Amino acid sequence: MNMQAIAIYLKKLSEHNPSASYYNVDVLKYQVSSNGIQSTPLNLATYWKCNASTTDVRVDYKYNPESMNVPSMLSNVQVVVPVDGGVKHMQALPPAKWNADQMKAYWKISSISEKSENEEGPSKPATLAVQFISEGSTLSGIDVELVGTGY
Repeated sequence: MNMQAIAIYLKKLSEHNPSASYYNVDVLKYQVSSNGIQSTPLNLATYWKCNASTTDVRVDYKYNPESMNVPSMLSNVQVVVPVDGGVKHMQALPPAKWNADQMKAYWKISSISEKSENEEGPSKPATLAVQFISEGSTLSGIDVELVGTGY
């Protein structure tokens, strides 16, 4: 790794945006082919029921330890569900945070369901996002070791 090049790159970033609290630097990129749902540590199934005045969304999930070489706990699991159609009121179990500007509901996972009343419905089923941390295990099974001075 060329530390001098990284330092120059970070200096340019800080000059371009001096008020940023952090900067992202790609140090490694790789692509892994998967075997579909068997490769994911958290299997999700979403069910949408959309009509002009309400939207019901249910997210079922199941932990899949077989997807990892060394199974480990998933933590800080968050699910993001976009809901359009002019949501005016939302009921969610467990409670979710609603972001009206982004038209998205945010959950910390345990179990998930949502029902909203819409002013501009019906909603359209959309792709949801999930994020989590898995300490001590990579999903791809790839191990990375930095060698050299300074590591």
